[in-house]
Amino acid sequence: MFQRAEAPPGGAAGEADRVGGPVGRLRTIAPVDSSAVDELTHLLFDGDERARVHGRWRALVAGEDFAHRPGLAPRDRAELSYQRLRLINRAIPSAEALAYDARRLAALHEWTGFVDGGLCTLASIHYNLFLGSLLDHDGYCRDLSPYTAMRRTGVFLCTELEHGNDVANLRTVARYDRGTGGFVLHTPTAGAQKFMPNTSLTGGPKTAVVAARLLVDDEDHGIFLFLTPLSDENGHLPGVRVQRLPDRTGPPVDHCLTSFDHVRLPREAMLEAAHGRLDGSGRLTSSLGNRRKRFLRSVGRVTVGKLCMSAGTLGMARAALAIAVRYSHHRHIGGAKAGQRVPLTAHRSHHARLLRSLSTAYAMTFLHRAVVDRWTAHDETDREQREEVERLIAVAKGWITWQARDITVECRERCGAQGLFPQNGLTDLQLSIEGGITAEGDNLVIWVKAASEMVFGHESGPGRPVRPEGRDLGDLGFLRDLLASVERIWQTRAREDLRGGPAGDPVGRWNATAEAALEMVSAHARVQAADALLAAVREARTARARFLLENVARLFLLDQLRPHTGDLLAAGLMTPEQVTSLPATEGGVVADLAPHLMTLVDAFDLPEEFLSRVPIAGPDYVDHYRPAPDPAPRSALGSRSLALPTMA
Repeated sequence: MFQRAEAPPGGAAGEADRVGGPVGRLRTIAPVDSSAVDELTHLLFDGDERARVHGRWRALVAGEDFAHRPGLAPRDRAELSYQRLRLINRAIPSAEALAYDARRLAALHEWTGFVDGGLCTLASIHYNLFLGSLLDHDGYCRDLSPYTAMRRTGVFLCTELEHGNDVANLRTVARYDRGTGGFVLHTPTAGAQKFMPNTSLTGGPKTAVVAARLLVDDEDHGIFLFLTPLSDENGHLPGVRVQRLPDRTGPPVDHCLTSFDHVRLPREAMLEAAHGRLDGSGRLTSSLGNRRKRFLRSVGRVTVGKLCMSAGTLGMARAALAIAVRYSHHRHIGGAKAGQRVPLTAHRSHHARLLRSLSTAYAMTFLHRAVVDRWTAHDETDREQREEVERLIAVAKGWITWQARDITVECRERCGAQGLFPQNGLTDLQLSIEGGITAEGDNLVIWVKAASEMVFGHESGPGRPVRPEGRDLGDLGFLRDLLASVERIWQTRAREDLRGGPAGDPVGRWNATAEAALEMVSAHARVQAADALLAAVREARTARARFLLENVARLFLLDQLRPHTGDLLAAGLMTPEQVTSLPATEGGVVADLAPHLMTLVDAFDLPEEFLSRVPIAGPDYVDHYRPAPDPAPRSALGSRSLALPTMA
């Protein structure tokens, strides 16, 4: 059986004082351990790179300019997001350098998302999809100052009304004009309208990078990007048709339908690189052999976009946890004895849910760091390595954004009715996360692609055979190998389903395989997250930080294994005794971590200025609701007469 880890000096209280122990006994809430907070923060936020990667963004969102503004209409909120984008731009030494630095770019989203989801969206579009695409092509040949100085905001037009996840089939065309050497950009059908880019006049003049099908003498060369001015100080330019869409759920952004009526573009409008160049006679030369590969190279910035979307939702999940955990300590309710008052966090039914979410948030954070490391270190010339890293980024994006949604829903519920009020910082987070789940590739679609590649193109499972006899459920290595075995089980099922699918029916064969293959991808994401979390455990220097991280990792792994104990038992990888003892083991880990909830969320390093603006995040939240003193005496009927109806 699992023996609880011994807490370092000053750690957990005795068994008799545990939360959820004997009736009427409450485990003392441990004071926040500042040294443990410092070390955990160091580990969570890129170690020695913390100041360079995160410091500027954290300082910005702490400022009054990023405070919640109640009562704004949707269009005013959208305009505010553009104003904040310009504040960010003024605070950075180089917009080009930011677009090239995936680590700092993702961190920008991580810190801005929880204060302004619309800003997070705009920053991703302007710096990554727009400016990054220019730089990845022939940006060095262009004057980028209108965009780097934000005299013009950049937008990205790829998805069409009828072509979302199948954008390789989009219908917008850019026809080469031999007479001028330029192009004619046109939207041929209603279904080819660009769907929901932020192309309105809100935010000032804008220029777009437009994905369009290059036609030369009616020969289709595939999809390339074209730099297209959309508007100036006087409105939209001739031939540019913009229809603002109705307000959607979540933080307001000026989403629109956008189309082009034979808009003429100069020769330099086409974004060119080795994957595609037009010579003076209109002949295309390319380093890539087919149109699909050229398209994927043109929109390559979507991969970094997945890192940004993951980061934005990751920051939102951590903010939700910090608010909910603080509220659980400040909000007191009746205890077991008459007149007794206890904090919400005293109850296992309350703190266990927050702790499971918190362990997942730690795993999400360390997974994101590991994936960014893989991306920044990969060899661009190694096609196989690049494809593997891109697949990992897609898998991580799906898992992180889905977990972020679950965490924010849990945190909102744990705050009761208080969590429904926007001023308490939770209601907008879930809706912002919904956008991240769909942006830069809908989660299910990118997981289906990953699953199809991993059924036979990836070997799942632990590095060594798992033998359950004599193994302890407190053994992190054993738990990790069990989770890796879950991945192997589902991969084996997916392979069997694919082989047994209907012959001559590719769709039918994949339909028979998809469910098991997607379970394999889900398990793979969790294994990668566990590995990243365990790597952080090994880096911990002090006993207290190591004690906390080990238990966070233990709780995460036990929680991930719970739904799969039947499969593991059937495969002989767990004993019946291990299966039946897992809930009690997990309960013991929860009990050891419960007193340290505040230490664990304080390590998220949210600015105190931000938290002080969230009423329920502070101990004096009740004072926020005290009625203002009446400035003048009032009659029993109020300060003004009531007009009574006249009787006929």
